[in-house]
Amino acid sequence: MNDEIRIAVLGVGKMGSFHVDSLTRRTRGARVTVVGDVSDEQAHRVADPIGARVVADPAEAIAADDVDAVVIATPGSAHEAQVLACLEAGKPVLCEKPLTTEAATAAAVYRRETELGRRLIQVGFMRRFDHEYAALQQMIAGGELGAPLMLHCTHRNPAVPEFFDSEYMIRDSVVHEADSARFLLGEEIAAVSVVRGRPTADAPPGVSDPMLVLFEADSGALVTVEIFVRTGIAYEVRTEVVAEHGSAMIGLDQNVVTKRRGGTWGGTITPDFVARFGQAYDDQVQRWVDAARAGIASGGDAVDGPGSWDGYAAAAICEAGVAAVVKGERIETGMEARSGAGGAMGGVA
Repeated sequence: MNDEIRIAVLGVGKMGSFHVDSLTRRTRGARVTVVGDVSDEQAHRVADPIGARVVADPAEAIAADDVDAVVIATPGSAHEAQVLACLEAGKPVLCEKPLTTEAATAAAVYRRETELGRRLIQVGFMRRFDHEYAALQQMIAGGELGAPLMLHCTHRNPAVPEFFDSEYMIRDSVVHEADSARFLLGEEIAAVSVVRGRPTADAPPGVSDPMLVLFEADSGALVTVEIFVRTGIAYEVRTEVVAEHGSAMIGLDQNVVTKRRGGTWGGTITPDFVARFGQAYDDQVQRWVDAARAGIASGGDAVDGPGSWDGYAAAAICEAGVAAVVKGERIETGMEARSGAGGAMGGVA
C-alpha cells in the first residue's frame, strides 16, 4: 500500500492535539482527514489549519468513506462504544488508555476482536516505545541480570485537577505502571495492595496523595509504585529492576543536562508527560501507522504494540487497585485466561 492512510482523530484535547500534530508533521504515510471533539470550537481550531473535516458524531467519523483508521483520545467512558464501532467497520484503531473503564467491558472488547480473527486494536501504552524502557525490557528478557526479583517505580506529577482523587490516581496514573510492569517482567499481575499514608497538605480532604501500591506478579516478583501527583515540582518517572545478579535503573536524567555554575549544581526536570515521553509517543504513532497500512493492504493484523489483551489486563489490575484503596485489603486481579489473538505481553511487537 503506497498511499497515505486517512485518519480520524476523536478527541482533541492535549493528547489528541498532540497526536494530530505528530501525524501531520512527524509521521510518514498518514494524513488526518477528520477531527471530532465535544467542543466544536476546539475541533475547528485543530482541524482547519490542516484541511481536515470536523465531524461531531464519533460513529459518523468512524464510518466515513475518507477514514481508513482511527485514533481515539476521548474520555475513557466513550472508548468502549467507539472501539467496538471501529471493529465493526474493520478499521485499525489506536486507543488511548484506558481501553475501557471496567475490566468486564475490556474483556468483552478483547473477545470481540478475537472472534474477528484479526488484530485491529492498539492501546496507547507509549512507555513500551521509550528507548530506556525498551532497553531495560531487553536486558531483563536476555537474562543479563538473572531473574527479576523486584521493580521499584516512582510516578510523580507537579499538579493535577481537583477531581483527581485516590481512585482516579490508580486508574489514570498507576495504569502506566500496571502495563510497564507486565512489559518489563513478561508476566501477569496476580494481586494488588495499597498503603495510604500521610497525605500532602495540597491534597483535597479525603484524598491519599502520595500512596504506595504493591503489585504481586505470577512468579512472586514484587512491584512497588510510589504514586505522588501533587509534588509541586515536576514530572518524574523512574523505574529500577532488582534482580538475582544486579540491578538497573532508568529515568534518572530524563534527557536533562546538568550544570555547575555560581556555586550550584543541577539542572531542570521535565515539566509534563509529553515533554518526557515525546519520542515514545512519536515512535508509537509511526509504528502504528506502518502496521495499519500493512494490515489494510493485506486484510490481516494492523497492530505493532500493546493490544486489546494488554488493555484488558491493565483494566483488571486497576480495578483491583481501586478495590484495594477502598477496602484496604489485598485484592486479586482475577484475570481471565488468554486465548486466540491476544495482545503482546512481553514486548512491543
